[in-house]
Amino acid sequence: MNTVPQRHTPTSPAKALTGWRVLVPRGGPWGDGVAATLRAQGAIPVVAPLINFAPTDDLPTLEKALADLAAGAFDWLTVTSATTVDVLFAYRAVIPAHTKVAAVGETTAAALQAVGYRVDLVPERDNSAAGMADQLLALEPEPRDILTLRSEIAKPVLTKRLIDAGHRVRSVVAYRTVGVPVTERIAHDVASGRINAILVTSGSVAEQVHLQFPHVPETTVIAAIGPRTAKDARRAGLGVDVVASTQTVDSLIDAVSQFALPHAEDEFRP
Repeated sequence: MNTVPQRHTPTSPAKALTGWRVLVPRGGPWGDGVAATLRAQGAIPVVAPLINFAPTDDLPTLEKALADLAAGAFDWLTVTSATTVDVLFAYRAVIPAHTKVAAVGETTAAALQAVGYRVDLVPERDNSAAGMADQLLALEPEPRDILTLRSEIAKPVLTKRLIDAGHRVRSVVAYRTVGVPVTERIAHDVASGRINAILVTSGSVAEQVHLQFPHVPETTVIAAIGPRTAKDARRAGLGVDVVASTQTVDSLIDAVSQFALPHAEDEFRP
């Protein structure tokens, strides 16, 4: 039975992940940014998107909402995932200067900024729909026009809280989340331990990791980007070795760097 990786103090903080191969589970601008950060730490990023978004079943409603957004119909736009950012970018959505943008956490905020959108609000403590609702309600006691873009499977926590407080909310499904099969080579590299760490950035990613990699060696570091993602991952049946202290890519990578570099199961076979 393999042993769990031991924590260590990196000898060179600037290259704390030298020799590591780290699976990045999303592509696009966000994945490119994470890959660049990993390279700066000496790691070899393996960008293997495990999820992608499929168009909503109600494209006319989404397109009308984005047209109204560009026309200035909303005081706030709420964005609760990096995938929503992908949709905005794909549509080249225009966000007027007077429309404020709320991002559910630092990861979503970074995704927005990576494609040129500004961010006006990120919950200070609770990076969740409930945390976003708390902050928005504190900032906006008077009724406002708010567009909430969400996935097909998202619970309407944010929308309900805002409506109950008297805000005028248009809740629109922006995308459906679908799994993306990895190549046989990546599946083999995960099973053998040649992938030293897997970044888990959402519940949907966790489900795909569990589904597509049924035999992850115990030496492979499974790192969750925050407590909520870790909870979703465990609910999906995935083991979690470490949870980032804050919901940011830098914190996630730092969490991985606290482990000694594990070896692949067949690395020393003749």
